[in-house]
Amino acid sequence: MPVSTVSIPIGQWLVSPEGTRWWFDSGSFALDFAYTGRVGDEPGPEHLHAPDDLTAWLGERFPVAVSPARSRDLFDAISLRDAIGRMAVAASRGNEPRAVDIDLVNLYAATPDIPPALAGGSRQAGRSVQAVGQALSTIARDAVDLFDASNADRIRECSGSDCAFVYLDTSRAASRRWCSMQRCGNRAKVRAHRARKAEQPV
Repeated sequence: MPVSTVSIPIGQWLVSPEGTRWWFDSGSFALDFAYTGRVGDEPGPEHLHAPDDLTAWLGERFPVAVSPARSRDLFDAISLRDAIGRMAVAASRGNEPRAVDIDLVNLYAATPDIPPALAGGSRQAGRSVQAVGQALSTIARDAVDLFDASNADRIRECSGSDCAFVYLDTSRAASRRWCSMQRCGNRAKVRAHRARKAEQPV
C-alpha cells in the first residue's frame, strides 16, 4: 500500500502479555509506528528505548537506507508517535484531537519526506541514505491521510470486551470488528460457542 511517495508494508507482529505472538494489521503505517509504544488504554511494551531501536524499526520498514538515529531523533520520533497515538484514540471515540498534537503532526509533515526513485538508472540522484527526519516526515504524512475526514468512521477500537487496540478499517464494506481475527475475533467465537453449548438442554 503506498504511503506518501514510497511503498511500505503495513502491519506487524506483536506479542501479548501472555507471550502469544499475533499479527496486527492496523491499516495504517502511522498507526504501526504508534504501536511501538503504549496507545490509549491498551497496555503495551515500549520498543524505542534507545536510538538503535529506532534505527532498527525504520530499517525494517523502509525500502531505502535510513541513517542511524541519534538521541535527538529518538526524542522527535517518540513525540510524533505519542501524538499519533493520542489522535487515534480520540478519533476512535468520536472526540476531537488536541490542537497541539495536530500541530506536531503538521510540523513533521511539512518537512521533506523520503522521495520516490525509479530503479535502473546509471546515476545516483540525491542522497543514497535518507535522514531520520525524512522518515518521520513520511510517517507524519501518512498520519495526515489517516486522520482525513473521509476516515472519521473507520478509525475504531477493537470490539473485544478486554481490548482497546485502535485500527483503520480498510475493508470494502467497513465491517471490521476486531484488532485481529487471530486474537480477539477467535476469542469471541470461542465465547459464543461456549454460550451456545451452555444453553443447550442436557
